[in-house]
Amino acid sequence: MTTVLASLNQALRRSLTASLDVMVLGEDVLDPYGGAFKVTQGLSSTYPERVLATPVSEAGIVGLGVGMALRGLRPVVEIMFGDFLMLAGDALVNHAAKFRWVSNDRVRVPLVVRTPMGGRRGYGPTHSQSLEKHLMGAAGLRTVAASALLDPGPMLEAAILSDDDPTLFVEHKLLYAQQIGAGLDGGEYQVQSAGERYPSLTVRLAGAPAPRLTFASYGYMAGLALEAIHRLAYEYELFAEMVAFTQLVPLCLEPLAQSVRQTRALLTLEEGSGVLGWGSEAISALVEELGPVFDARRVSARPVPIPASLPLEQAVLPQVEDLVRAALAVSNSDRSGSMRRSNG
Repeated sequence: MTTVLASLNQALRRSLTASLDVMVLGEDVLDPYGGAFKVTQGLSSTYPERVLATPVSEAGIVGLGVGMALRGLRPVVEIMFGDFLMLAGDALVNHAAKFRWVSNDRVRVPLVVRTPMGGRRGYGPTHSQSLEKHLMGAAGLRTVAASALLDPGPMLEAAILSDDDPTLFVEHKLLYAQQIGAGLDGGEYQVQSAGERYPSLTVRLAGAPAPRLTFASYGYMAGLALEAIHRLAYEYELFAEMVAFTQLVPLCLEPLAQSVRQTRALLTLEEGSGVLGWGSEAISALVEELGPVFDARRVSARPVPIPASLPLEQAVLPQVEDLVRAALAVSNSDRSGSMRRSNG
């Protein structure tokens, strides 16, 4: 087994080897530091002319990446913390995502922006957020979230070498040390994959009765959902399945719709605040697809800045107990199509 961190590092190395057009740039990405979370460690020693350290200017870094992409290169920009993406919002939303469309398809922007998101490390309100929802509505920008359930390396490699449109590649901080596929390799779960470049997984307990509840999740929250599924089955005899997404936008709805058609109950999970979030969009899209024939709730962070105190941070961010409590609530409803939110 390998870790998420090692897989991402190797994907960058393979991409740099495969194409001279690939460039990696960001703050402190050079050896011996190799980035704040060590994803680029070792790369600058092997490819010194194509791994570039930049000034501390997120707007400048992404703007440079956009210019490189317009000139035919395939840049990979690392933003040290996802919180700082807001500083590059103009370059991402008004430039990278738009140039193909305003040029009548005469140019493409094969730019990948990698960034760690999420909390649970006590980093405080400006280094712990999950801000991907603020960029998911930008037309022309793909959003992908790494997961430890699936090897993220091939997904990153595909985004760098094969996708000619800009991609935001989200990596939760706590995933880096996790073993890929750990928890799914013991035969306890039945797993079905859908999609090729950025697949989704449908996971349920092997040999269990038909599920009565669907979890929809991504990134680090998918691991918490597995814990909740296990607890619900063994402590409450409530059987659930999870659809874990890697591509958040555009959202391929069919695996989720297929599950909810059977369970008629949905719980969406995200670490960011739920207001106007990914869970809201998933539920709205399902209502348009299926009609209001299922019950739904959203589990998300409380709508307050994330504290630096670890106990307070834990109270703000959704925990497994919050998932279990919300699952029991939605499973005990009258299945009348109610939509509610449960903050973690």
